Amino acid sequence: MSLRAYRDISRRRSRKIRVGAVEVGGDAPISVQTMTNTVTADVRGTIDQIRQMEEAGADIVRVSCPDEDATKALKPIVKAARVPIVADIHFHYKRAIEAAEAGAACLRINPGNIGSAQRVREVVQAAKDHGVSMRIGVNAGSLEKELLERYGEPCPEAMVESALNHAKILEDNDFFEFKISCKASDVFLAVAAYQGLAEACDYPLHVGITEAGGMISGSVKSSIGMGMLLWSGIGDTIRVSLSADPVEEIRVGFDILKSLNLRHRGVNIVSCPSCARQGFNVIDTVRALEDRLKHITTPMTLSIIGCVVNGPGEARETDLGFTGGGAGAGAGMIYLDGKPSYKLENEKLVDHVVALCERRAAEIEARTDKALEPA
Repeated sequence: MSLRAYRDISRRRSRKIRVGAVEVGGDAPISVQTMTNTVTADVRGTIDQIRQMEEAGADIVRVSCPDEDATKALKPIVKAARVPIVADIHFHYKRAIEAAEAGAACLRINPGNIGSAQRVREVVQAAKDHGVSMRIGVNAGSLEKELLERYGEPCPEAMVESALNHAKILEDNDFFEFKISCKASDVFLAVAAYQGLAEACDYPLHVGITEAGGMISGSVKSSIGMGMLLWSGIGDTIRVSLSADPVEEIRVGFDILKSLNLRHRGVNIVSCPSCARQGFNVIDTVRALEDRLKHITTPMTLSIIGCVVNGPGEARETDLGFTGGGAGAGAGMIYLDGKPSYKLENEKLVDHVVALCERRAAEIEARTDKALEPA
């Protein structure tokens, strides 16, 4: 069997909804989202953070709306944003209506937690009137008391039942433009809950491991849990939850998708951990390249390998590459399209590779633009 066959992932078939201009579910690309951590009423600070998220590639951004000051600030925030804004609502049905009126593309709300049937109808009507979708967000840490008493503890069955109960409320109000999340901080619990939910409904699923932790531990937990789900075809939009700069959530999210060949954005660097054979400082070089190549969005692969043991083989599979000539050699080999092209002194490596990547990105974009020109 070919390597390509192993890489093919058959995604779960789900219905498609829209979050503003972004399609979620069906055959739409898996979108990457994050959430601001500014005080929403600080309009300037929130917009500045959203701008950083947009530059990092965020497809969707969520903003917390805990009070009326936050929903009042939402209108200028939505107007300034280049990506759809999701309003995060808990319990207060009026905040949901205000957010819909302010231009939110989606409401993150559990309809069973906002009170009477009349309140739910009012929120649903506001969503219909303003073309707003919703996300039902089930969390193991905030399951309904009745479910906890019946099941004894948070478990996959309780989480799926909670999600379907909330979904039925919207269905009974003739509203179907929603996606569902079923998150837990425990990887096993989250994965099992999502697997059960994927079998029980055809709604698009927002996948994530909630409260995963700091930059390193949270990235590891998210990669394991979300990777298992995505590899099995489950997941239509993702959020990596980290106690870190939200921009890092986007980068980790794209790295997860790139590693599974589900979506590609920017330069994918293949690099070795380095050893005594390295012909240059691999770690510092890769760190510098990661920083200086952030602005490139065009998908491409780059190998940075310290010596000739694995370097030529890795370079053969990437668009661009550099392989060290061995300890003390002072120069290595540049590879273009998998083939050795010319020698380059180590001290010129970073600047030269950045220039190569920028040139390739420009060439690809020019070809794409030409292909899109009317005949």
